[in-house]
Amino acid sequence: MRSLLAAPVFAVAFAYPTVAVAPQFQTVAPVAYLEDLSSGAVLFERDADRRMPPASMAKMMTVYVAFDLLKKGELKLDQKFTVRPETWRQWHGPQAGSTMFLSANEQVSVGDLLNGIVVLSGNDACVVLAEGISGSEQAFVERMNRKAQELGLTNSQFGTSNGWPDQGRTFVTARDLAKLAKATIQDHPQLYKQFYSRREFTWGKTLGSGAAITQQNRDPLLGAVAGADGLKTGHTEEAGYGFTGSAEQNGRRLVMVMAGLTSFNQRREESIRFMDWGFRAWQAKPVVAKGREVTTADVQGGDSSEVGLVAPKQLTVTLPAGAAPEMAARVVYQGPIKAPIKAGQHVADLVVTSPDVPAQRLPLVAANDVEEAGFFRRAWNGLFSFFG
Repeated sequence: MRSLLAAPVFAVAFAYPTVAVAPQFQTVAPVAYLEDLSSGAVLFERDADRRMPPASMAKMMTVYVAFDLLKKGELKLDQKFTVRPETWRQWHGPQAGSTMFLSANEQVSVGDLLNGIVVLSGNDACVVLAEGISGSEQAFVERMNRKAQELGLTNSQFGTSNGWPDQGRTFVTARDLAKLAKATIQDHPQLYKQFYSRREFTWGKTLGSGAAITQQNRDPLLGAVAGADGLKTGHTEEAGYGFTGSAEQNGRRLVMVMAGLTSFNQRREESIRFMDWGFRAWQAKPVVAKGREVTTADVQGGDSSEVGLVAPKQLTVTLPAGAAPEMAARVVYQGPIKAPIKAGQHVADLVVTSPDVPAQRLPLVAANDVEEAGFFRRAWNGLFSFFG
């Protein structure tokens, strides 16, 4: 790993140094995690790597898999799946938990099933979607686990499509749930916006009068925290009350996870307090403008011996509110970087450190293409290297 100083970029950011003391947060939640996606800063964590049952928060993975297939064109929102009578019998009635109130042999679109999962937390909707996509729930679960590995959820495993208790086969961590939330928001922004912020959804009819059934989204942040727009609650006796949530204010997006709470009301109160604290007690501080070159990196085997490292977007760090602390920065990359390199390729990181605040890693990308060197260039490079 090669490390370079990039101090000149931060001449303004380093002005008026003061001591930065990380804000403190008190919560009864046994598991809690809060990350600022704008900077990658972890603002709070408690037992974030403890394996635990996710309950309905597992449905976020089911939804991510469906979003991914929609993005690839392998699935369509208006595509319809039939509710198998066997599936209806298994996931019908009070013993089956949260439901979309599907009916046997009913044909339901992928879009409606996704609303049934995200807004209504329908266990039946998850299984119908899983069977429709992969033929069986188990085959779909295998797809879920492959996707989880691709996303880097190294401490999670799924045994069902809906998070129903399964003797411990399904487990996650708060850190992995935050990674999944981040991937959902960043990889599928339009679908995320379309489904996760919906306040209510109507499906099914009551027995007798046949009145339409409207259910509310259980997300405790919606309508209570400005900019809240997702994601998923969960509850079983084994898991307690949990929630993975996100909100965006003034360009800052936070993702939070809480788990192991003891009641619906406690989950609501603690989730709102946690997210409010993340926005109030911390601030975003810009450090590098979009497109600005920070430094250069050495290149191996290229038609150029170096490449510029630039900010792919405005880079910000997250700091205690009201503070202008002393900061230090360095650029790190696995070097020299091997050609070929494409413009915009993530090849390095800017690591910003400040007293009492966790280090924050911000991406840097190649400023331009660097092609592989031709024969004569390679020969010249070899000769240059030989003579030092």
